[in-house]
Amino acid sequence: MDKQRTIAKVVCLSGIGLHTANKVTIVFKPAEADSGISFIRVDSPGKPVIKAAEINLLSSSSAGRRTSMGGPDAEVQTIEHLMSALSGLAIDNINIELDNNEIPGLDGSSINFLEALKSAGIREQEEPRHFFSVKEPIYVQEASASLIALPCEEFRVSYALNYNHPFLRSDFLEIRLTPEVFEKEVALARTFCLEEEAAELQRQGIGKGANYDNTLVLGKEGVIKNKLRYPNEFIRHKILDLIGDLYLLGYPLKAHIIGLKSGHALNLKLVRKIAQQKERSISAGVSTGYHLEEGRELDVSMIMKILPHREPFLFVDRIIYLEKGRRATGIKNVTINDYFFKGHFPGKPVMPGVLIVEAMAQVGGVMMLSPEENRGKLAFFLAANNIKFRKTVLPGDQLVMEIVAGKIKSKTGQVHGKAFVDGKTVCEADLMFALIER
Repeated sequence: MDKQRTIAKVVCLSGIGLHTANKVTIVFKPAEADSGISFIRVDSPGKPVIKAAEINLLSSSSAGRRTSMGGPDAEVQTIEHLMSALSGLAIDNINIELDNNEIPGLDGSSINFLEALKSAGIREQEEPRHFFSVKEPIYVQEASASLIALPCEEFRVSYALNYNHPFLRSDFLEIRLTPEVFEKEVALARTFCLEEEAAELQRQGIGKGANYDNTLVLGKEGVIKNKLRYPNEFIRHKILDLIGDLYLLGYPLKAHIIGLKSGHALNLKLVRKIAQQKERSISAGVSTGYHLEEGRELDVSMIMKILPHREPFLFVDRIIYLEKGRRATGIKNVTINDYFFKGHFPGKPVMPGVLIVEAMAQVGGVMMLSPEENRGKLAFFLAANNIKFRKTVLPGDQLVMEIVAGKIKSKTGQVHGKAFVDGKTVCEADLMFALIER
């Protein structure tokens, strides 16, 4: 199971902003588990904190060729290269203090941030990482640029670049993100612009801190006063930006992202769409106001007082054992009349694996909400990890689901579930829930 990570000690960097040219020093500090990524404007009254989260994103029109966040009291600009390094290193929790309004541009890539963070040491924390797995395809488009997010068991980016320029013609690259791949294949790629647009951008107040060292300026004959670090450095930087923008969701993704010529504006549209899907997905939360008696079996009428699920999406017929907050066993009698067999599959009925996992989660929801301290809360099914399917489940089988609590806290809980038919394991998984007040 992946654990959350922070840095081991304080480290700092200084430089000027790529767009404002403002001098700035940033100080990276370790942070507690489940605290997330926080930017702290130490130069502003009250030292306002801006959390890395979709809700704090500034509009692309106000940011201008960069990604920025802000609140009522302060903002922080051009965060994408730093966020990409945090994503690439799988750092979940960190406090970032800065004394001006823009992250330093440094060499225009993520490598200096990555090296500084690695020099501080990466410390693994006890709590598990909270991934969001994209449930359904998401599509956003602007003119000839587009982005698609597809369900996937890992985080992968496939990107196509195709501009009307001799050095930016058709190119394609796919990255399966790991810390090692990010450092080797992505982190060194620098920001770039076309020679014919550079003067106009600076006239608009964009790129005041840019120069030939921290920005690849692409002319008709190639890169001006610089050399490429990768033969395809341009597409690698587009992927770097996309990784950083997506990490502003505030949690790591499991998704396959397919991009064509996207920039920050379109990236952030996808971020908002993914956040919306996450909000919709947790609307299937579980709540209870029902008093559960330990050791008592629960029939389906009692289960429906606890779970909001109803036919055809209730997959627990009976809870046959309950140890509050620790263990529960439920059963599902699988019959040929179950609706999903009509299409899965005609002539060869097999219970879908995702529904076996859902059934285990429903038993887990009852178990999680059984202690007195959790009465009246909502249990949101957040993630399923380490899923293994061992055997098919067929009509006529009785599915027995055993749920055992792992680490249960006031706000989160993890359980391990196993499903059996005739004493043989058919599925097992680690399931993650969030516990919140109604």
